[in-house]
Amino acid sequence: METYDLAIIGGGPAGVAAGVYAARKKLKTIFITFDWGGQSIVSEEIQTWIGTKKISGSELARQLREHLLAYEGPDLTVITSQKVQSIAQADGRFIVEMNSNKFKTRAVLITTGADRRRLTVPGAKEFEQKGITYCASCDGPLFANKDVVVIGGGNAAFESAAQLLAYCRSVTLLNRSEKFRADEITIEKVRRDPKFEIITNAEPVEFKGSQFVESLIYKDIVTGETHELKAEGVFVEIGLIPTTWLVKDLVKLNQYNQIIVDPRTQRASVNGIWAAGDCTDGLYHQNNIAAGDAVKALEDIYNYLHLAK
Repeated sequence: METYDLAIIGGGPAGVAAGVYAARKKLKTIFITFDWGGQSIVSEEIQTWIGTKKISGSELARQLREHLLAYEGPDLTVITSQKVQSIAQADGRFIVEMNSNKFKTRAVLITTGADRRRLTVPGAKEFEQKGITYCASCDGPLFANKDVVVIGGGNAAFESAAQLLAYCRSVTLLNRSEKFRADEITIEKVRRDPKFEIITNAEPVEFKGSQFVESLIYKDIVTGETHELKAEGVFVEIGLIPTTWLVKDLVKLNQYNQIIVDPRTQRASVNGIWAAGDCTDGLYHQNNIAAGDAVKALEDIYNYLHLAK
């Protein structure tokens, strides 16, 4: 069974950033990803990837792949279109298994990201990236001077609303209950804006439009009545599903199933495992932050591997 210094699992900005640094530091690394680009693959235009004024999600994924593969060689083995089935600890090493193949590694970096919870009502899939988006930071500026809707009641929903109020004509937040999961300070700060409106007890039931979303139908869950609301853009913030099932029996997770890490080093609760990006309990999740946290982790991994020898 072949042994590596490091296994990197995940092909988004975090995984690729770590892979490039690992190769340059001559760590014997195996990089495993099923696909490339992370959540941003569906974005038509990303304006926050530093150094690039704007780029599509598919082009970002292509560039990430191209950058990493430029370092493929004796120190970097890249495995694509495969998923890791399990990770286990044994004799101070980790056994990583994928399909019928398995190998040993001294360290593991988890960069598997997360999937945003999707709406499943009629029209939600059809209008995704055609007015319905899951990232206000990525896509918000495209909706300048438009009437938009935010769906959700947590901090992410209110923080998205705050961002959108800077350039949208109006922002209406729909929450399916009377109570919000966001902090009171965050709620009150947004509530003071005259362009902001809240509709509670509202459950989306359908999205309408032609080539682009134009309105949504929601049901008042108290009265049972349905209402139509104009929406030139819809931002969905109903939570994330971290891809952490691989290590759920190895490391500590928080109540949201995110990997708990030391923010100074990105170390998880088990010696030899690090994590970066949306699969962690980091306070903020963005492409640039994921890449930076992965580089931070890689620097710590390098020191760990050399001191451990």
